[in-house]
Order: sequence, then C-alpha cells, then structure tokens
Amino acid sequence: MEKTNKQYDHIISICRSVFEKKMKDYGIAWRILRPSSMTDQIYIKAQRIRSIELKGTQMIEDDVRSEFIGIINYCSMALIQLELGPSEVEDLSHEETLKRYLGNLTTAKNLMTQKNHDYGEAWRNMRISSYTDLILMKLKRTKQIEDNQGKTIISEGIDANYLDMINYAVFAMIKLEFGEN
Repeated sequence: MEKTNKQYDHIISICRSVFEKKMKDYGIAWRILRPSSMTDQIYIKAQRIRSIELKGTQMIEDDVRSEFIGIINYCSMALIQLELGPSEVEDLSHEETLKRYLGNLTTAKNLMTQKNHDYGEAWRNMRISSYTDLILMKLKRTKQIEDNQGKTIISEGIDANYLDMINYAVFAMIKLEFGEN
C-alpha cells in the first residue's frame, strides 16, 4: 500500500501542476459551466481515449496520458461545481480554488485507500482499457442521475461517481507513468 500511496501522490502532483498552469492561463473560466457540462467535458476526454484504444492510432498529437490528467482535473472541478454551483464571475481566489481542488483529490485518495484495503489492490491486475470503460460507465450513470435531477432510489450520487472516475484515471496514469502491466 505504501507503493500505491507514493505513486498516487506522484500522479496528483503531475495533475496539480497542469491545473495550476492552466489556472494561470485561463483563470477559473470553467466556473461558468453547469455540472452537466462538466460531465460532458469528461465524456469527451474518455471517449477520445477509448477511440484511440480501439483504432490503435490517433490524428491529434495529445496523448492519452494528457486526457487522463484532464479527467482527473475536470472531475475535481465538477465536484467544486456540484458544491458551489456555476458562477458568472470569478468568485474564487486562486488559493481558494486550489484548496478546494486539492481537497477533492484528498477525498478521492481516502476513498481509494479504503477500497484498496478491501479489494487488495486488484486494480493492479486490470487493463488500462478497463479503466476507460469504467469511466465511461460512470459517466453514463452520472448523466442518468443528472437527467433525474440528482435523485436516486438506491444508488450513490453524482459526487461518488466523480470520485470513482478520479481513482480510475489515477490508476491508469500509474500504469502509464510507471510502466506497470
């Protein structure tokens, strides 16, 4: 588990660096997006990964690694949007935005730690393509919950799906970054 924690933290440091650089370039323009639009943005990234996996080639040079980083970052932003709702103005300082962003990733890591204890690091024996499929499945679930105005009968809510997507994308990144099959 110590290896997983170190690898997880390494991936989060990569994502954080990208998030901070983009925040310097664009500010927090994403705050205008409704949660459903965030879900669709994550879908675009996951669908591109799946398309590349199925076709074996790509025409745009951005690699799947950057798409998984995007999924992680957009999921954390989506959690912020779920909590605060969209905003027409930049209502968060960069410090507050980063604090909330990192808080969501800490929550995801804590969830991973608990599940990893129970599942015995089964994720290490999975294929990256399975993480892509699981993310797409979670997106379909999220869209269904959104279409039901956030109401569920027995299922977890939208936030739980975003947290799971973060963890699936981190697992894929660990495999890509550390070359583990």
